[in-house]
Order: sequence, then structure tokens, then C-alpha cells
Amino acid sequence: MSHVVGFLYPGYSAEDEYPTMERLLAASGRAASLPVVHTLMREDAHRVDALLDIGGADVLADGARALREQGVQAAVWACTSGSFVFGWDGAKSQVDGVRDAAGVPASSTSFAFVNAARHLGLRRVAVAATYPRDVADRFAEFLATADIDVVSLSCKGIITAAEVGTLGREDVIEFVAANDHADAQAVLVPDTALHTVAWLADLEQRLGKPVLTANQVSVWEGLRLVGDAGPRPGLGTLFA
Repeated sequence: MSHVVGFLYPGYSAEDEYPTMERLLAASGRAASLPVVHTLMREDAHRVDALLDIGGADVLADGARALREQGVQAAVWACTSGSFVFGWDGAKSQVDGVRDAAGVPASSTSFAFVNAARHLGLRRVAVAATYPRDVADRFAEFLATADIDVVSLSCKGIITAAEVGTLGREDVIEFVAANDHADAQAVLVPDTALHTVAWLADLEQRLGKPVLTANQVSVWEGLRLVGDAGPRPGLGTLFA
């Protein structure tokens, strides 16, 4: 019987990453169910004030209760910027609220990046962010709290998740490759609005090092929470 990990996903942009991950997990021989609940997004903007609203406790509690009704075994707030923008302590409180409302272990994409980096023993990373600079800086600060050194931070400066979601395979691979750094042990790509999971092998082949992407680490984190972190080929170094 496969595990059921639920995801709170703001609005609509790259939510099809989760059905894609379900197919990839099944193909790896270790299937899991990944239901998604769309949370309220009053304004689609990678702006600090909008992100604080997107990740508000009331919004997430509503979504978490909906996941609880679906019988999930763990819940992940699948929005990197809508978690790290609160800072470490605020993001922890956010996860605690999701856990309480969903009644199951919980995490968020921001903590998923930290846990994935620790799992792989990464201390120096490059960040290829689709966000504006002020938002991306907050991600670097979040990683620094976990003693992960961002040796290079690049920003695409896209305001809306909807626009990020339109970027295709070649755009994504070129963007990530262009923002690697020789001193980085891996490249982190932090936006859950960005399509990446079907191209994880392509990204790592191009860069020759691990690439951690937002929806990838979110699924890995959810599976870790339910004790199902065994190897799964075809999903990048993190799952290998």
C-alpha cells in the first residue's frame, strides 16, 4: 500500500508537477499518492507583502483541514517563498499550524531544501532563483541560518508565479546552467511555480552535480516524513 502525502499549493502554475511525480515514483517501483489542495492566493506576486498573505495562518489552516479530510499521512506547504519570507522561526510556526490543522506530520518547501542539503552533505550551494532580488535574498538568509553557504545567488526577476509556470524545458535548463558556480556543490532552484521534475536527469547531466528543485524536494520531504525515503532512480541525486 503506497503512502499518501498531501501538498498545499498556492494558486495555479506548476501544480501538474505532482501528477508527474506520481508517475515517476510509480516508474521507480516505489509508488506514492500525492494529492494537492490549492490554497487561496489573493494576489499572484513575488513581493514580500503578497507572500506574507499567501502564507498566512488562516489560509494554510483551511488547506490543511481539507488535506485532513483526504486522509493524508503527511502535509507539505509547497511554496518556498511563502515560507522563507517569514524567517526561520516564522516558517517553523507556519509548519506547526499546518501540522495541528492537518493532524499529521508537516513541513514546507523551505525546510525541505535544508533537509535535502543536509541529507546530501552540502555546505556550499548556488541558487538559481526566478524571484526578484529582495525575495531571493531572504532565501539565502534562510539557508544561512542552517549553515548552508550561498556562494552564488542569481535572480530572474519574475514577479508572478503564472509567468514562471510558462517556462519550458530549454529555458529552465539554460537558466540553471548559466547560474551554476564552480565552488558550489549543488544548485538549488527554489520556486514551486517552476516546472523541473521531468527534467531532473537532464539538469544534472548538464551541470555534472546535484540539482535540487522546489517540487522535487517537497515530495522528498513528504516521503521522509512518512518514513519512505528509500532510493528511487530517475529523480535526481536526492532520490538516488
